[in-house]
Amino acid sequence: MKFFLDTANLGEIREAAKLGLIDGVTTNPSLVAKETNIIWQEHVAAICDAVRGPVSVEVTSLDTEGMLREARESVKISPYVVVKCPLTMDGLRATRTLADEGTKVNVTLCFSAAQAILAAKAGAAYISPFVGRLDDVGQDGMQLISEIVEIYRNYEWKTEVLVASVRHTMHVIEAARLGADVATMPSKVLMQLVQHPLTDRGLEQFLADWRKRENQK
Repeated sequence: MKFFLDTANLGEIREAAKLGLIDGVTTNPSLVAKETNIIWQEHVAAICDAVRGPVSVEVTSLDTEGMLREARESVKISPYVVVKCPLTMDGLRATRTLADEGTKVNVTLCFSAAQAILAAKAGAAYISPFVGRLDDVGQDGMQLISEIVEIYRNYEWKTEVLVASVRHTMHVIEAARLGADVATMPSKVLMQLVQHPLTDRGLEQFLADWRKRENQK
């Protein structure tokens, strides 16, 4: 399973890229709004240069023509740019056109298997089901991932299942168990994946035993 970092913060992206743990980046208007004093096109180019993998850049227009206009400008920034379109009828129309033009599209804000089917039929490169937001309203986000993975395998569709709105490490683990292609997560969750109290305790004991041995010489 591929790991994407869900952020527009260049510092976080560069740090994760140095570790060699991420394969791409997803951004959205809310994440971009957190970054100040940036020229967006230059910022996207810097992100692409740092990660050297797919970087999702979301359109803000609501109509198909506006989405296409934004998308065609965004892909000029870098060959790593993936256009992010919402799961609306206009978004699906834009996805179909962009896919036919050879542009990769990440269809976002997916909350049902029916929507995921439409995205695959429209030629999406990625579908982004939002598991955390479903959990927030009392639904099972990971059950949706299971359904989409099963359906896509039935038809060998090329659309990759990109698990989004990841809130904690169990979302990542369950996504991997279910066979999702990608999980995109905040830097905090990525760092939590390495942590376990028994690892820290074991390392502390090993070092204490080694120091005891050294002191006995």
